[in-house]
Parts: sequence; structure tokens; C-alpha cells
Amino acid sequence: MDAIELFDHTTLECSKLITQRYSTSFTLGIKTLDKKYHLPIYAIYGFVRYADEIVDTFHDKDKQALLDRFKKDTYEAIESRISLNPVLHAFQLMVNKYQIPLDLIEAFLHSMEMDLDFKTYNDSKYHEYIYGSAEVVGLMCLKVFCEGDEQMYQRLREPACKLGAAFQKVNFLRDIKSDFEERGRVYFPGVDFTRFDKSAKTLIEEDIQKDFNDSLIGIENLPSGAKLGVRVAYLYYQKLFDKIKGLPAETITQHRVRIPNSKKLSLLVGTYFETKLGLL
Repeated sequence: MDAIELFDHTTLECSKLITQRYSTSFTLGIKTLDKKYHLPIYAIYGFVRYADEIVDTFHDKDKQALLDRFKKDTYEAIESRISLNPVLHAFQLMVNKYQIPLDLIEAFLHSMEMDLDFKTYNDSKYHEYIYGSAEVVGLMCLKVFCEGDEQMYQRLREPACKLGAAFQKVNFLRDIKSDFEERGRVYFPGVDFTRFDKSAKTLIEEDIQKDFNDSLIGIENLPSGAKLGVRVAYLYYQKLFDKIKGLPAETITQHRVRIPNSKKLSLLVGTYFETKLGLL
């Protein structure tokens, strides 16, 4: 391994470490993908995780200035094909290798900026935010899975968006209490957190289930090395969603729905083997 390869690999390992530290479930999910996809997906996760941290964590800093600098550094890294920021260097490697469109990156960063400005979302802004914060992340991963096959990418694009939207909406429902109390945000349009009831929760759940259903055809047509991993993620989130559906609306507004790491591991491993054995 020459010096450049060592630098590249080290930055990718940094993104892997970030993924492991921030998301137990995502890390376990990546391990069910073919090994050739591991580092590319870690690189994408590292990028989106750090951008998200800017808007959600650094409350005593100028978040707008930090996000502007991160955005500028991102595009410079992609154009020059190098960055001394290991997260951005790893990300640009994958952007350039898999020809991830810049409009996906722009949409993602725009949604991060929306978190600085919006506390409640109307229907238009809600869909705009979900596209940028979740659907385009799924499309970045799809670019990796398709490995240059543009026809496959276009064919699977819509189902990938539906899956990303389903995951994000489940996260919104799971985190509705913390989003409102810690950040003052209510993502679901027309929802009053102080009056969140069964009827509002049911409407949201029906919308999420439709996204899950519409994503299935895409999962079944993914390349073999990606199909199992994405299906495991789908089933994991579906089971998490089922748990949320079984809770009363007042519970969702009083307690953040949590799954202990031990249960996450058990759920993911169980889903993995059920899928491998053809039981799901």
C-alpha cells in the first residue's frame, strides 16, 4: 500500500469508526451487505452524520457558519479530489468513484439548513425536507449498489426514495417528544404536539406503511450483494414501526421510544437469519 492508498484507507476507517460510535443498528446493518459495499456506505454515513451533528448538537456555536463552511469544504473536496478533513476525503472518494450526483448532495445539505430555520412544517416543506434528509441518502447508497449501471439506478430510484422516506418518518414518530422538547420541531404537517392523539397517529402510520409497501419491489430487484442487507434494514424498521404502532399516542408524547442495544442486536440477528432461511 503506497502513501496515497494509506491516506485514503485511513480516512475511510475514520468514517467506519464514526458509524460504529453513532449507530449500533446501522453498523450491524452494513455488516449484512457484501463486503465490497462496507467502506463506501461507511463514507456516506460519516458525511451525513457529521452534517447532522452541526444542526443538532453544537448549540453554543454559530451553526449557520459551521454549516456554510462544511458545505464549502464538501464541494472543494469533491472538485479537487482531496481533503484534509478525513470525513470529507472519504466521502469525495465515493462521490467521484460512483458518480453520485451533486444535486443529491445539495438537497441533503439544504435539508440540514432547513433544520436551522424551520420549527413547524407545512406539507410542501415536509416533503422537501424528507427528500433531502432521507431519500437522497438512500439514492447515494443506491449509486454504490448499482456500480455504474444507470438503467438499474433509474429503475430502482423511486422505491429507494420510498424506503428512505419510511425510515425517516418512523424516526420522526419515534423521536416526536425529543424533537419537540429539545429542538422545538414538529415535522409532521398539521400536527399539534400538545394535542397529539390516536387519529393523528393513525394517519401518520398509514402513510408510513404505504411507503414501506411501495419500497418492496425495489428491494427484491437490488444486486445480490445488497439485497440481503437492505431487506434486513427494511424488516428491522418494520418491526420497530410495529412496536410504535402498538403504543398509545400519549405514550409517544411522554417517552421517546427506545430499543436497548442488546435488543437491537437480537432483533437484527434474528431478522438476518430469518431472511437467510427464507422465513421472511
